Amino acid sequence: MVDPSVPLSLLGERPADDGTASVLLCGFADTAASTGRAASGHHNRNYVLPVTPAVAPLLRRPPGTPVTVRVPRSDAPSVVIRTWHDEAAVLRAVHAALPHTPECLAEQPGFAVHSYVEGAPLSALCPGDKPVDSLLVQELAGLLAGTALVPPETLPPLPDDWPADHTDSRGFLRTLAGLADRQVRRANEADFGGLFADLGIPAGALLSFAENLPALTRRPYGLLHGDLHRDNLIVSYAGDPPLVCLDWELATYGDPLHDLATHLVRMRYPDHQRPEVIEAWARAMGEVRPAAVDGLDRDLRHYLAFEHAQSVYPDIMRTARSLETSPTRRRLDEATVEVRRALLTAQRPLRLRVLPPAGEIEQALLRWLAARGHDPAGIVGAGRDRVPAWRPDERLPGTPGFRREHVEEVLAAEAVAPAHRVFEGSAHRNVVVQPSNGRPPVVVRRRLPGAPRRERSYLSEHAVLRAIEASKIPVSAPRALALGTSHGDDHFAVHTYVGTHPDQPPVHPVRGLRPREADGLVDQLCALTEVDYRHLDPTAGEGRFHTWLTEQLVLLVRHLSPQTGQLARGLGLPGPRVLRQVLLRHRVTERTPTLLHGDLNPWNLVCRPDRLGVTLIDWEMAVVGDPLYDLVRHLHLTPTRPEIRERLFRRWEARMPPQHTVNWREDWRVYRWLELIRSAYLDLDRLVTGAGLDAPNVRRAVDSYAGTLTAATAALGRPLPAPANPYLLRALT
Repeated sequence: MVDPSVPLSLLGERPADDGTASVLLCGFADTAASTGRAASGHHNRNYVLPVTPAVAPLLRRPPGTPVTVRVPRSDAPSVVIRTWHDEAAVLRAVHAALPHTPECLAEQPGFAVHSYVEGAPLSALCPGDKPVDSLLVQELAGLLAGTALVPPETLPPLPDDWPADHTDSRGFLRTLAGLADRQVRRANEADFGGLFADLGIPAGALLSFAENLPALTRRPYGLLHGDLHRDNLIVSYAGDPPLVCLDWELATYGDPLHDLATHLVRMRYPDHQRPEVIEAWARAMGEVRPAAVDGLDRDLRHYLAFEHAQSVYPDIMRTARSLETSPTRRRLDEATVEVRRALLTAQRPLRLRVLPPAGEIEQALLRWLAARGHDPAGIVGAGRDRVPAWRPDERLPGTPGFRREHVEEVLAAEAVAPAHRVFEGSAHRNVVVQPSNGRPPVVVRRRLPGAPRRERSYLSEHAVLRAIEASKIPVSAPRALALGTSHGDDHFAVHTYVGTHPDQPPVHPVRGLRPREADGLVDQLCALTEVDYRHLDPTAGEGRFHTWLTEQLVLLVRHLSPQTGQLARGLGLPGPRVLRQVLLRHRVTERTPTLLHGDLNPWNLVCRPDRLGVTLIDWEMAVVGDPLYDLVRHLHLTPTRPEIRERLFRRWEARMPPQHTVNWREDWRVYRWLELIRSAYLDLDRLVTGAGLDAPNVRRAVDSYAGTLTAATAALGRPLPAPANPYLLRALT
């Protein structure tokens, strides 16, 4: 047996000053890569680290073997029900019956080391509330049923207040309600009791739920995972077994129907798939423990009701905590919606009276913040005149008509902007602000904190916008008004707003361009040839744009996260060396370069009613290169009807100066292939890391990933291989 007292220092860790374990990632990959899957759970932060030579004999693992180091979170409030506090003991029992589950290799106060499961989280392959493939549903049902095979005598002792009769379903559910009341509501009463009361949740709501339960069918108890959702399910690369469940910290012992109910809710299945999941569970459980299926149709609703009832407390607490971390008008609006949604879900099971309206929820949240030392006036708008400290960026000289006091007014208004004026993309948060004195609205652009951008930026956006403005060409783009830093080193830019009204979102051609908009786009791409780009990129015009573009793609693949790279190889996408060899077989004609937008996806185009058709926004990916690439990348990123595609090409060929169009008909497909291949890697990395998934252009891309993968492997001339685990492909499709 592995020595449970492995020294923390041998794992590259040491205790932090506050007594918790602090993972030191020196000598390892960067933190983002090393935390591969979920960076944190209910009570733990998870780090994937290689075993050091010193600790390898103690763990009985070869040096370099990846392991998962789980460190308790000192900042996490109690928001979950715990039956046992010794996850290692649970894992020992589970591992004996289901050897594919992670094994606890070592444990000390402040950390634990688990064996690492090679694979991709189901949340990366099939994120959000997307339907799950039917064969995967059957495997999931088998996992839930398989926990019933764990012998109860191998589990840790149950708490003293557990039902003595291990077939008493009603007693088990009442026990869960009591635990939720004690471990979640009462444990947080000092911090949140007043907020719960303000929102109309009686102190004894969970206990009343338990008292009002009807008689339930008796079912034999078994081990339950208790938290089987997409983040805790790994689709293994080896395929034996195809699925592995992690994180047994919320495991419990009781009615198997509880596991099914928590799984149904936390997996976020679409409504139409729930009957399929229930049927698969009944079939799988009926094969190993037929009595566990008795009364399924009648009793499942009570377990679902409990899941909805108890979740109102953690949902409200997490929302309030996030508001405390970011006390802004926008976040207050969002938090109000989230709290009302949580109350609505719990209304029937907790027998809540009429739900408070949005205004009362907002006031309850503000009172809670005030009790914790925050000034509500600065959130709801009374602090609009408070000027945040900021420093101008000398790279952008002052703009006539937009002086320093105008910047200060805009920044003060940004802090109290309502949620409907905030638009987030994959890398930026854009806040629309209406200045006083009737001046036109503007946009404050800030980089999203912690938002990695796999595709590099090459030119400064403000410089590109100033160059377009100075050229006086017929291109509709925002004007750069100010550049600076505030709140420390948080960079911001102020641009003119190109929508029709600050309280109405801009209209984007998300279903493709209409004829007038297509004509306007082409005319503006042709006009960009008149921009003097030499001060933007002094080395431009040296040719070999396609070769440079290829090298940038190879560089992107080389720096993907290790998890993405491993999954890409399993799906048939080559590594950087082979990819470079394949891509450089293609050549394109060298055409006179020009300024390119670089990212003409539909959300970077704003529809307008005049002959220009669209305004081009978000120039952060601008580059100097072959103008054919800008048009082809737009066609790749935007759904385009065949007749519109032909219209774009015809007008582009007719209006673009001839030095920019030589041999374009032979070359456009090369750029098309390149973009398909880029998307196959980039979208897979977004799925695995979760980066930018809230942005609409990213969401659209990852939702169609199966088609992208098939097209990319065809473009590479590499047929899609049969992975060791066929469920990898089934999860993606």
